[in-house]
Amino acid sequence: MTDYQTLHTRLAQVGQEHLLKFWPELTTDERSALERDINELNLNEIKMYFDRATISMNENGIKLDDRLQPIPDDQILSIARTSEDKLNSYREEGLQQISDGRVAVLLMAGGQGTRLGFDQPKGMYDVGLESHKTLFRIQAERILKLGQLAEELTGKRGHIVWYIMTSEHTKQPTLAYFEANNYFGLQEENVLLFEQGSLPCFDYDGRIILDEKHRVSRSPDGNGGIYRAMQVSGILDDMQQRGIRYLHAHSVDNILIKVADPVFIGYCAQEKADCAAKVVEKSAPNEAVGVVAIVDGKYQVVEYSEISAKTAEMRNSDGRLTFSAGNICNHFFTADFLQKIGSTYERELKLHVAKKKIPFVDNAGKRLTPDKPNGIKIEKFVFDVFEFAEKFVAMEVPREEEFSALKNADAAGKDCPSTARADLHRLHRKYIENAGGIVHGDICEIAPSVSYAGENLAHLVEGKSFSSPVYLRDSLQGHL
Repeated sequence: MTDYQTLHTRLAQVGQEHLLKFWPELTTDERSALERDINELNLNEIKMYFDRATISMNENGIKLDDRLQPIPDDQILSIARTSEDKLNSYREEGLQQISDGRVAVLLMAGGQGTRLGFDQPKGMYDVGLESHKTLFRIQAERILKLGQLAEELTGKRGHIVWYIMTSEHTKQPTLAYFEANNYFGLQEENVLLFEQGSLPCFDYDGRIILDEKHRVSRSPDGNGGIYRAMQVSGILDDMQQRGIRYLHAHSVDNILIKVADPVFIGYCAQEKADCAAKVVEKSAPNEAVGVVAIVDGKYQVVEYSEISAKTAEMRNSDGRLTFSAGNICNHFFTADFLQKIGSTYERELKLHVAKKKIPFVDNAGKRLTPDKPNGIKIEKFVFDVFEFAEKFVAMEVPREEEFSALKNADAAGKDCPSTARADLHRLHRKYIENAGGIVHGDICEIAPSVSYAGENLAHLVEGKSFSSPVYLRDSLQGHL
């Protein structure tokens, strides 16, 4: 163990020596724990983080209206306004890349289901489908199906690598869940879990808060922590060794996610984009969602609070909102771009600051929870890399086909299990109807092993009538 004096000297150089104020009272184990926490802090960066966070905090509330431009038409592809032939050519390009083993998925799965009244990782949540599949299982089965579709097209079986970012608290239960379920049929070596980092919590004077006498107060560094975590945990190296070229990154809580969507991957590959985002058209000017736009010549996500109502309400000659590209945490990156972020730009990522009520230890050594904000938590956001892209494109997708977030318990009435369930039922019913079948009633689910996104259903459903609850699985037609 490092001696007190050495630790004190290191901390005093960055104005954090107060972290040792209870040292004389600590047991040997507690001293080891505190030393470990201190060693995990990158002390050289601490001051820089706080200074940059303070600047960012002072910029909060500044409106960006005058510096804002929408995505140019030639940089955004609307699925609804693109011919089936064109979409098929993108799809085939994407499936070819999958066959060649060049595609991976980056899943952001650090969240717990706390707001759902569920104390496990959110990916393990069952929204109550007929199949009772969890979010993780649905996404795993979609990945499996794509491997099969790619093989049918090219004659070559490729594997999609699944990189899953967990948090400190979700890593163990997530791993245990995958092991207990035999990785849902995926090969274990193609599923890699890695852990999101954390940043210390500061008081308003830039001093790191003690959570206990022997523990530093930390909070997860946000989904933008994925870039540093990939570097630290060797994921960037792994990508290079495997020859991965393209990655689809998304959050775990969208039940309609088209995991490793071949149309998206094919479009981005053909456009030679290094970074891209799927967006949905905003439902109304006042929908509280960030929009992808250009600020001072660079792409970024502009939060709802950063533009005035007048700008949010602007419309084009065709009546559509000018700033309509709603961000849904659904992104494409080339592996080269991620290497560049990891080695260079990660240190320049914007820092987002939230004033919070952070439990702390008072001078008497008692842990208190304040009743008003007493410090700051710093986060990075995954989309803040857009500005570093050399070629950025966007794809506007129909919300009812690709986006239904699971954030709240049913009492909230939106972004909750019952809306996620209803959205999936509605979409899968549409798939059957488009393939010539009829569905009576609302409950309708198609297993990913039968169809990834509505393809190859006609031979099963054409001219047939189904009564709710409908559950199509494994090419055998089925009702439960």
